Amino acid sequence: MAALIVARVTVALVPFNRWQRTLGRRGPPSDANVVAARRVANHVEWAARRLPFESKCLPRAMALSWLLRRKKMAHTVIFAVRPAERRGSQDDLHAWVELDGKTILGDLPGPWVETLRLEG
Repeated sequence: MAALIVARVTVALVPFNRWQRTLGRRGPPSDANVVAARRVANHVEWAARRLPFESKCLPRAMALSWLLRRKKMAHTVIFAVRPAERRGSQDDLHAWVELDGKTILGDLPGPWVETLRLEG
């Protein structure tokens, strides 16, 4: 829960270029890491549902990334936007976390146009 709160405050108050380097981590993936990362992602989702405010995809992805970095697990944080012809809803922007090409947090139906991939 603390990581989600810090992420939300960071997004609101700190310029992107100051915190973008804290996301993602390079390294060799493994099947064991995918299982462990999904477990951590489930904890982030659990905590987000219990906070007294809405926690959107970006703070969730940031919190998970920070937790995975502490565990030295390779992962990627992806930022994306809906294609221009599909825009017009509150879900036009999205962020999610992948490990070894598998989405472990933030699986939302697309289509999406990736704008940035952060791997540390």
